[in-house]
Amino acid sequence: MAEKRTVTKVAFPTVQRATLTRVAAYARVSSGKDAMLHSLSAQVTYYSTMIQRRSGWLYAGVYADEALTGTKEDRGNFQRMLQDCRLGKIDLVITKSISRFARNTVTLLQTVRELKSMGVDVYFEEQNIHTMSADGELMLTILASYAQEESLSASENQKWRVRRNFEDGKPWNCTMLGYRHDHGKLVVVPDEATIVQRIFAEYLSGKGTLSIVKGLNADAVLTRRGFHWGKTSIDKILRNEAYTGNLLLQKTYRENHLTKRTLPNNGELPMYCVAESHEAIIDQDIFGAVQAEMQRRAAHYHPKRTTPKVYPFTGMVICGICGKSYRRKVTSARPVWICQTFNTLGKASCPSKQIPEETLMQLATEVLGTEKFDADTFHDKITAVQVLPNNEVTFLCKDGSKVVKRWSDRSRRESWTQKMRETARQQTLERSNKK
Repeated sequence: MAEKRTVTKVAFPTVQRATLTRVAAYARVSSGKDAMLHSLSAQVTYYSTMIQRRSGWLYAGVYADEALTGTKEDRGNFQRMLQDCRLGKIDLVITKSISRFARNTVTLLQTVRELKSMGVDVYFEEQNIHTMSADGELMLTILASYAQEESLSASENQKWRVRRNFEDGKPWNCTMLGYRHDHGKLVVVPDEATIVQRIFAEYLSGKGTLSIVKGLNADAVLTRRGFHWGKTSIDKILRNEAYTGNLLLQKTYRENHLTKRTLPNNGELPMYCVAESHEAIIDQDIFGAVQAEMQRRAAHYHPKRTTPKVYPFTGMVICGICGKSYRRKVTSARPVWICQTFNTLGKASCPSKQIPEETLMQLATEVLGTEKFDADTFHDKITAVQVLPNNEVTFLCKDGSKVVKRWSDRSRRESWTQKMRETARQQTLERSNKK
């Protein structure tokens, strides 16, 4: 008989692994000049190296914004960093100084408090402040106020210089096609001037702005900044009196040093008119004829201006190919949502697909888990809807999650309405009678 053996299980103590601190950095420069962009590149390299060499730290990335003011809240990578913090991907954020993070005291404190509530610390190198420390917020409040006043002072100095130039009949800068700014004067760029003259000539020949846009893009003619043309760009050129050799200065102004919002000058500030300040590209008579034609077309095609109707999906649906918003369009069959680029410039510019409104509502209902579509619930829970190729739709939820749905195209038989069938039947009868 075999001898019985007893096996005793020995419990070893669990070894606790050290938790690494997930560290990210934020960098920003407020100018798009080469020197500033070089500085930004140096900051990114510095923070990447510093974080990865520090023991106990896990590199979570460097978020950098170019040529954006610290008073704005819509900085792309800044917002992306905040979203990653909300998703629990970051424990510590390092930045050079308070002014690099935000010059608006309210924005700074709101952001810091939100991050603090999530357990995310922010460290400002120059001021040597950790927001999670006991006196961190008090010091931030004081120093951020100084940063905001510095921003105000810089803004007022800049406005003073701009107005002095306007009083002397000098444009502050030049961003329009056909000219370059050279020591206070506008100098003609011949190749670009030819494009401007083509736009004016084609408009007077009867072409619409969209037709001009398609022609320029088809001929691979780019804007001054190297982009494809759009309707707004053509409208601005056709309305710009500077092409006649005359200047109207201070047509717009900045709301304040915090929002930096550009507003039309409707008498809030003085305007400065400078006659024959530079070489003309467009004859005054041609310019006047274009303005008259624009007014005639506006009166004919847009006799009444009405407030656009807002639908549940307005501003919420984004094209996953070109990034433009989808708009509602009523076809002969049913309402659909269609990419603005595709609708305006065609498939060559954006090969996206339109999606029936009822299909979009059905997908939203499935995501929300409700019996029927409810607009209020949709806006409470969904941030955006991204329409992707292959009939794929991604719903971005406000809790940070994503839900992907797919939809099927209707067959031709299913998509035809009774009215469409009657029309087709009538057309068939008419063709038969002609034979």
